[in-house]
Amino acid sequence: MLAKESAGGKPTPIRVALLGCGTVGTEVVRLLTDQAGDLAARIGAPIELAGIAVRRPNKHREVPEHLLTTDASALVKSDDVDVVVEVIGGIDPTRGLLLEALHNGKSVVTANKALLAEHGSDLFEAADGSGADLYFEAAVAGAIPLLRPLRESLAGDRITRVMGIVNGTTNFILSAMDATGAGYAETLEEASRLGYAEADPTADVDGFDAASKAAILASLAFHTRVTAADVYREGIRQVSAADIAAAKGLGRTVKLLAICERVVSPSGQESVAVRVHPAMIPRTHPLASVNGAFNAVFVEADAAGEMMFYGQGAGGAPTASAVLGDLVAVARNKVASGRGPRESAYAALPAQPMGNTPTRYHISLDVADKAGVLSQVAAVFAEHDVSIAAVRQEGRTEDASLVIVTHAATDAALRSTVDKVGGLPVVRDVVSVMRVEGEE
Repeated sequence: MLAKESAGGKPTPIRVALLGCGTVGTEVVRLLTDQAGDLAARIGAPIELAGIAVRRPNKHREVPEHLLTTDASALVKSDDVDVVVEVIGGIDPTRGLLLEALHNGKSVVTANKALLAEHGSDLFEAADGSGADLYFEAAVAGAIPLLRPLRESLAGDRITRVMGIVNGTTNFILSAMDATGAGYAETLEEASRLGYAEADPTADVDGFDAASKAAILASLAFHTRVTAADVYREGIRQVSAADIAAAKGLGRTVKLLAICERVVSPSGQESVAVRVHPAMIPRTHPLASVNGAFNAVFVEADAAGEMMFYGQGAGGAPTASAVLGDLVAVARNKVASGRGPRESAYAALPAQPMGNTPTRYHISLDVADKAGVLSQVAAVFAEHDVSIAAVRQEGRTEDASLVIVTHAATDAALRSTVDKVGGLPVVRDVVSVMRVEGEE
């Protein structure tokens, strides 16, 4: 059954409440205005803004004054609203506003990765209970069409791994460190000056932003509810110029990666391993050439094989593009009296602790430059059943640099090995430890 027509025989407009009008919200308003005719033709009905909730109306002179309100709750509850678009961010009061909308049958489009990673199950249950839609393409990787392919296009396939660069700020910093040889602190300062890093960069550089996105990716890829608490997280603050140089010497580069894997134990038990951390990857890997503030995600599936999604991962216009794509989908569903895809969490796979997750290490040691050092270090690796893939040793007057790259082992075994090696009398310092990805 198609949507009702107005008294004049024209399709009834889809009325939209916009929560937030910052960088992304302003672009959403602009696109809705500039592309009104095309959007109506694509949807089968016009889209109209019912109101825009903001904290300080006097700061938004580019928006018609009659649309602005400071009462977000009243706007969400209005009978004159069909769809709520949220670009505020944060958990509260956003969670309550979106639950209110969904419980009352209003479809929701959101770009809020933190909320989805923490309370996605609540939102999905509210949407299912009322028959409303919940779309969130803009929550991960900005303009890159990534979540819908995972959610719909690959719904008939079995995804085994998702690995990607999902934070533009950290990728800009690491790319600049690789290009210039500069250290972390000075590169972060430059990123802030250029507008790539926030005044408080904690969410980006400590991996919180990427962890939220990883939780969303894993949930969709593996049909399992994964929250931010299930994601192992390390940021990039400890990545040094020496780490970058060491990676270059081995034909690698360093990236902050979000990695979501379907892991099968020797007994056949499946689980999900989700982690965010810096890692060395070969310069021949498709993700190695993703530089600046761009994002890219590498997906592996049984039937489809390997795919990579690449593009602008942040910014007002790219994120607004993803928001508008979701809004068009939701509006089409309303015109056709249909519904979009629901949550798929039937697999309910357990989250695997990081300690049990197979990975590889690159370890740099300062050691005494004398005979027998390598044999002592190698004996510790053998004791923990960790196989060494490559060793490089460079001598100096009294000290030597020893670089070891391991084969795959559980992270707990690797960590225990490093701890014991660090206590050997011949080891002066464990200079750095970094994981290695993208190699067999």
